[in-house]
Amino acid sequence: MLDQREDETSSLKQIEINTIAASFGGLSSRTPDVHRHVLKVAGRLEDSQRILDNNPAAGLARGLAKAWELYGSERAVVMFLVEEAQRNIFDHRYIESELWKRNIPTIRKRFDDVYKTGSLDLEKRLIVDGKEVAVVYFRNGYMPQNYTNEQCWDVRLMMERSTAIKCPDISTHLAGTKKVQQVLARPGVLEKFFPDQPQVVEQIRSTFTGLYTLDMGPEGDKTVAMALAEPNHFVLKPQREGGGNNIYGSEITQVLGEVKQSTERMAYILMDKISPPPIQNYLLRRDAPLTVSNCLSELGVFGAYVRQGEHMVMNECVGHLLRTKGSEHTDGGVAAGVAVLDNPLLV
Repeated sequence: MLDQREDETSSLKQIEINTIAASFGGLSSRTPDVHRHVLKVAGRLEDSQRILDNNPAAGLARGLAKAWELYGSERAVVMFLVEEAQRNIFDHRYIESELWKRNIPTIRKRFDDVYKTGSLDLEKRLIVDGKEVAVVYFRNGYMPQNYTNEQCWDVRLMMERSTAIKCPDISTHLAGTKKVQQVLARPGVLEKFFPDQPQVVEQIRSTFTGLYTLDMGPEGDKTVAMALAEPNHFVLKPQREGGGNNIYGSEITQVLGEVKQSTERMAYILMDKISPPPIQNYLLRRDAPLTVSNCLSELGVFGAYVRQGEHMVMNECVGHLLRTKGSEHTDGGVAAGVAVLDNPLLV
């Protein structure tokens, strides 16, 4: 997000990293054509040509296809692990379609399906509904409430123990937590991953906003005091996906007031609140009037990463996602009905 300071300087700041069930790679592959068409109809042909090409569905599928190839069985399938009631199914379908173009079969299963028909054979291959699974692609299971019973946890353990390639495996899943993001921002930590590359470290660190621990002890106590003194300057983040889970303003005072003396506060981190400059635009939403609004945008970058042991096989940027919402909303994503899918316009 573009962060504008009081001295009018601005810079791009990182909000979070998602390592599981990153959404809208499929749908954002179609939005460039939508906006090009709208601009052409409006008589703005030159502007229509400034919409960037974007096809993350193909790039994400390329990563899944590479994992499927490394697994080494043409009969094996890519399994989409999906929710009981799937509101975002069309986003998945674009990626599925890209896999089928490569003659890679896919199946869609819920936790309950895998519990009933899934098993490991003697070689720990994952068999679901009689089919060998080469890749488990998680589009569910990213939050504790997704595990509605002990059977769901048993299924996750079975999949983790299997030889199927996981997108992501549990260690990569946990690497996307807010606590890891906060620890990476500590002095000296990035240097461990980029030894003798101070310029790279500085480039990465320049995208970090302030991230503060709420661990028990003097440092965490200082963070609590800082947040309670100026709650409007911060965001309180639990170890969850961002949309709909973050805490702002007076709610920070309420939540921290209840847990400040308890180890429960360690379930959160504190982050500086980013202040993007609003722009005027139209938000097309169901059951909402089409009027000019003050809008804020957030740019996401999709990456496809495949490793085999310690060998990095693939590490590519495969597209982008722009989400725009009204400036009156502090939190909330596209699925929550607050933000809309958008496109950058090069000027």
